Amino acid sequence: MKRISNRAVSVLFLAFLVICGMIVYVIRYVDDGAKWAMYFSRINSGSTGELTDRNGIRLAFFSGSENSFSEDDFTRRANYHVTGDYWGRTGTGVLSRFSGELQGFDPISGTTQVENSRLKLNIDSRLNNIIYKQLFQLTKNGEDRYSLDENGNDVIIRAERYNAAVLVCNYRTGELLGMVSMPTVDPLDADTVPQEGAYINRCLSAAFVPGSVFKLVTAIAAIENLPDLDSRSYYCEKTYDIAGVPIVCSGVHYTQNFAQALANSCNVAFSQIAVSLGQDTMVKYVKELGLLDRHELDGIPTAKGSYPTEFVGDPELGWSGIGQSTDLVCPYSLLRIVSAIANDGVIVEPKLIMDGKKAESSRLLERTTAEKMKELMAFNVSYHYGGDATFPGLNICAKTGTAETGYGTTHSWFAGFLNDDAHPYAFVTFVEDGGDGLGTAGVLTNRILQYYLKELSE
Repeated sequence: MKRISNRAVSVLFLAFLVICGMIVYVIRYVDDGAKWAMYFSRINSGSTGELTDRNGIRLAFFSGSENSFSEDDFTRRANYHVTGDYWGRTGTGVLSRFSGELQGFDPISGTTQVENSRLKLNIDSRLNNIIYKQLFQLTKNGEDRYSLDENGNDVIIRAERYNAAVLVCNYRTGELLGMVSMPTVDPLDADTVPQEGAYINRCLSAAFVPGSVFKLVTAIAAIENLPDLDSRSYYCEKTYDIAGVPIVCSGVHYTQNFAQALANSCNVAFSQIAVSLGQDTMVKYVKELGLLDRHELDGIPTAKGSYPTEFVGDPELGWSGIGQSTDLVCPYSLLRIVSAIANDGVIVEPKLIMDGKKAESSRLLERTTAEKMKELMAFNVSYHYGGDATFPGLNICAKTGTAETGYGTTHSWFAGFLNDDAHPYAFVTFVEDGGDGLGTAGVLTNRILQYYLKELSE
């Protein structure tokens, strides 16, 4: 009897192992089934597929015998962090993340379609090329130059270029039109060692000190929690002490109202506003606006931001309210906020894949708050950024950011949107260690939008 009992236990244990094995297999099949099928179909069945932008321009093509990209090396570099490569070197690449969709993988039959499959993106490669060209022309130490190597052959010595990220989306539909990260690589240039960090998509996969673009968050909280906000005034003579700790401003603004304080990007005013709101309120809005969340762009995860959620005291709270302290923001998260402001408080979640499905939407801000923010951001441009002289023909609403890194440099930010029904575009431009927000990121954004609108009109 004891032997029978031991055998029963052994059988049950073996059954348990089989069930566990099946569970592991099913999980692996769901995650990797498309890759398994893709391997065999591409090598043995002649399956082919292509990846295109919104206009049908081919960005990549594959078959059993080749993995190819655009014939234009400029387009390959400009769109690298969108397309990725066939080896998964960048975590945001469509070619590796959406291999099942590209192959037409059927999880029921476990097979892929043999005939040519096609995946279309909302990305406009013309816009990405414009963005990349403008970023490529922005150098730290002059222009590229030629020299002679030890054998007397011409070699090019590249000027040092900035790390950067630019995002552009249609805030009405959620279509992600542009996404370029620098540095980038040519996926066909296998012999060149890529620049450090070239595989990181700075638009989605990193977070940075925001500086004054974070004042958009503080302003939203102030509008909804300080009923006498419009009647308040703020005095700035460059420094202001909070509990004995000086808050330093970039300028001297004297007496100013709330709208002028935002346009002046006054640290003195906004540190006081953050303290008057209190840390609990600031944390509440940082969370509600999604700055601490890991979002998803069609299943591609984004980086979380950072903000002091534990008690830090008024001086540090003041610094956090102006985008310094331990604040970190992912460019994608900021894009969601300015898109919601532009769209009357409703965020239409950005979409990378053109699949015929309507983008998800939800209310991120009260409509009245969004309308007020839109007015304030338009005032920023007309009052402090040069208006039509700086952005000719663009009905632009925006906020600059010049973020101190703690290493003697500043990040350059420019975030906002076009208040234009014909061109409802929201944007975030970020240049790492790029200096002044308006002078670098603002100028870049103007050039990008001017060239793109001209391209669309031709």
